[in-house]
Amino acid sequence: MRKLEGKTQTFMYVYVILMGLFHLYTAVFGNFEAYLQRTIHLTWVLPMAFLLYPATKSSPKDRPTLLDWFLAILSTAPGIYGIVNYNEIVSRIVQVDPLTQTQLILGVLLTIMLLEATRRVVGLPLAIIAAFFAGYMYFGSYLPGVLKGLQFTLAEVVEEIYLTGEGIFSIPLGVSATFVIIFLIFGGFLEKSGIGEYFMEFAQAFAGTTPGGPAKIAVVSSCLFGSISGSAVANVYGTGTFTIPLMKRLGYPAYFAGAVEAVASSGGQIMPPIMGAGAFIMASLLGIQFREVIIAAAFPALLYYGAVFLMVHLRAVKTGIKGLKPEELPSKSYVLKNIYKLIPIVGLLWMLLTGYTPMLAAVIGIMMAWGVSLFDPKRRMGIKSILDAIYTGALNITVVAIACAAAGIIVGSVSLTGFGFKFVGLVFSLARDIPFLALLLIMIVSLVLGMGLPTTGAYILAAALGVPALTKLGFAPLSAHLFVFYFAIISAITPPVALAAYAASSIAGAHPNKTGFQAMRLGILAFIVPYAFCYDKGLILHGTMLENAAAVAGGISAALALGFAMEGFMTRALKPYERALFILSGLAAFTPILAIKLPAVAATVLFMLLFSRTPKILSETP
Repeated sequence: MRKLEGKTQTFMYVYVILMGLFHLYTAVFGNFEAYLQRTIHLTWVLPMAFLLYPATKSSPKDRPTLLDWFLAILSTAPGIYGIVNYNEIVSRIVQVDPLTQTQLILGVLLTIMLLEATRRVVGLPLAIIAAFFAGYMYFGSYLPGVLKGLQFTLAEVVEEIYLTGEGIFSIPLGVSATFVIIFLIFGGFLEKSGIGEYFMEFAQAFAGTTPGGPAKIAVVSSCLFGSISGSAVANVYGTGTFTIPLMKRLGYPAYFAGAVEAVASSGGQIMPPIMGAGAFIMASLLGIQFREVIIAAAFPALLYYGAVFLMVHLRAVKTGIKGLKPEELPSKSYVLKNIYKLIPIVGLLWMLLTGYTPMLAAVIGIMMAWGVSLFDPKRRMGIKSILDAIYTGALNITVVAIACAAAGIIVGSVSLTGFGFKFVGLVFSLARDIPFLALLLIMIVSLVLGMGLPTTGAYILAAALGVPALTKLGFAPLSAHLFVFYFAIISAITPPVALAAYAASSIAGAHPNKTGFQAMRLGILAFIVPYAFCYDKGLILHGTMLENAAAVAGGISAALALGFAMEGFMTRALKPYERALFILSGLAAFTPILAIKLPAVAATVLFMLLFSRTPKILSETP
């Protein structure tokens, strides 16, 4: 993103604040009808892609070029037409009323502008995929074999993309235009009010002095930050610049320090209450309340972070890494004295769980964050700080909105052409009606998509293609969505293209692939839990009381067993057969069959008692 200067920066500051104020207004007093709200949103955001993001590496980094200004102004034309002629557009009968020449030209223009904006802001892979699906609607009938699609005219393609709620202006962009931007502004208020800084202080005070303290600080703080930011890479750079050097200073290898930060930052998007942008889209696609997604995601996320926390602790004990000195950290008394700063987060969670709409909860959360700031003279938010918070939050909508709009082209194409049915048929033929093989195939698709796309885009595309196949095989819709969501997220720590691990390795000065493979080991539960909750609905708390209780016991047991096995250490180094026994009991504890699960839990407890004897700390990894 460019760092603008002078009058251009002033213009952009005012422009972004006005956009933020508009969305705050609609959040408080009610959104416009879906198509109009989404059109206004994209019309406001699209010019930012050309002004803030350079076209090439050699383009100016401090100012837009004349071409950028021209494209920014031109990109507003389709949206302005849609706003002015809104009543005419929504009263059209799709595939019956003909398009006017103006609508046809503006629809093509919008598609081209959006693809170029996607290339600049999100990256070339999503732009190519969106362009393929846009072209498939028109050229699909000319392709051979299984790729052959139905024949559509250019007018029908443009209509689907531009003049309906099924293309660019579909659900993903709607989520960006309502929930996501308000929560981003909420994040801006958390930063400016000092609450974000308090997250780090809280983690430092309660985990910093324990063995491997900096690694635990990274786990806790990145978990809190990641849920709000929704970007693993941004979170790595936000918290990793502090935690990674600390970990290295105390003795963690560079690759391990980078891996811890990458895993902790990536997992933030599966941690309630906010979970980035993807969870809002999931709730909208499923037609359920957002709190249902929060409840379902809570226990698997706790298992994920619990296992990571255990492994960094074991690595610290095994290699003799101590914590930080108390004088280097905020005191616990100071942190507890300022615990009121958690009121906005706790209040937000309470409101989401008790039935408040996400937008209302976010607006009240913003007000609480402002109120909390008044008690700290250093962080007290006046008019300037409030405007800065709106600007900081709203500025980050560019990536999300452009990714959602581009994903809308893909969703529209899948809907219009029946491409999704072809993909379902392909999965069925390859999986041979074996549900587990279908899960394996969808996992691979989700991981591959996530390697080149941001989480939001990868999840939307994987959900459009993979979820119908999984639901046809009998998996619950919520489990199927969470399955592709998980793998779209952990692609950030999965080599060969592990973006979060690579970002962390650049800070740590470590080898990217070594960091990535270590991150996979630390995040091992994220590769197993999605399979488990597809078969055991108790893990997402959707079973009976007995099923939920058994799943919780099995999950905790599995996290402990797999954590010990991955590090090869408890109070002493574990022998190979002991690690193998832990792996077997951990995997068995995830099964939905009580006759296997309960003995596996008992076996894990027994192994912990037996293998913890004769303590011995080693300085080398076995």
